[in-house]
Amino acid sequence: MKTLKIATIPGDGVGKEIMPEAVRVLEKVAEVHGGLKFEFTEFPYSCDYYLEHGVMMPDDGLDRLSQFDSIFLGAVGDASKVPDHISLWGLLLKIRKEFQQEINIRPAKLFKGIEPKLSNRNPFDMVIVRENSEGEYSSIGGRIFHDDNEIAIQNNVFSKRATKQAMNIAFDLASKRKGLVTSATKSNGIFHAMPFWDEIFKEVSGQYPDIKTESKHIDALAAYFVTHPQDLDVVVASNLFGDILSDLGAAIMGSIGIAPSANLNLNGKYPSMFEPVHGSAPDIAGQGIANPIGQIWTAKMLLEFNGEEEIAEHLLKVIEDVTADGYQTGDLGGKYKMTEVTDEIIKRLGK
Repeated sequence: MKTLKIATIPGDGVGKEIMPEAVRVLEKVAEVHGGLKFEFTEFPYSCDYYLEHGVMMPDDGLDRLSQFDSIFLGAVGDASKVPDHISLWGLLLKIRKEFQQEINIRPAKLFKGIEPKLSNRNPFDMVIVRENSEGEYSSIGGRIFHDDNEIAIQNNVFSKRATKQAMNIAFDLASKRKGLVTSATKSNGIFHAMPFWDEIFKEVSGQYPDIKTESKHIDALAAYFVTHPQDLDVVVASNLFGDILSDLGAAIMGSIGIAPSANLNLNGKYPSMFEPVHGSAPDIAGQGIANPIGQIWTAKMLLEFNGEEEIAEHLLKVIEDVTADGYQTGDLGGKYKMTEVTDEIIKRLGK
């Protein structure tokens, strides 16, 4: 019997609702397939926790989380209670950085039965590989002077090691898919960092002669996501560009409520973290109408990373069969509640 120890952090807003739904699905997956067991431990780290304790997680929070195979996160943030820069840097980004989760993976595909937010209705299936530890999200910089003379300085940091790592992951993924890697760049406008990025992409691509490559400037590539998503396979991007493109990929699927992601630690020293990308959506929290598919598709990625590829693919097929038959929440134009969609997924997993 294989046992996976999972730390769950429901977090804020709809995260508290969709986490139990995904846990129900994972427990059903274990029951159906056998040989697999989950041990879930829930942690209350959230904006409510901050209001009570003055921190998003306790001093030993990372030590506690480090004892698990994976971290399963719901959503972080409620700006009406805690400023976003405090909630994110105190929990989500802190985990990513301290646990060296240097790669972010976000798939985007058109599920059967879901109407895309595009006039172009060609099926698409892509993966965005985002460098997750440096780039434009470096905290190096500062602010000086006051009043109208105030200056903010934000330094971008690109290392060859981390850039090559992200690109190698992208090429490895493409070798198992359609065999195309698209690099997101802006070397016609960003003078130092993006030519550096382009040079490394050319170097890495030489190690994969069977993989097709292309480079697109980020503004043109964003438009391409809307006009020709079916022509994309694996997109590799820096921290900021990958963040923007992956949210755009979620939007063209029909709803950001179904989009998953994985923050991967590749050296085995710390757990990886899996989270949907829709945010805490406090405006609909507590109404039972949140879409559980983002969290459940994220559970598929958790299974896959932990060596359960066949089970993971079965779960994804069931999710898509459910959407194809019209079991969709309101964000997709459907009539079903959150628990009703989950119930249908669980029912079909048992068949």
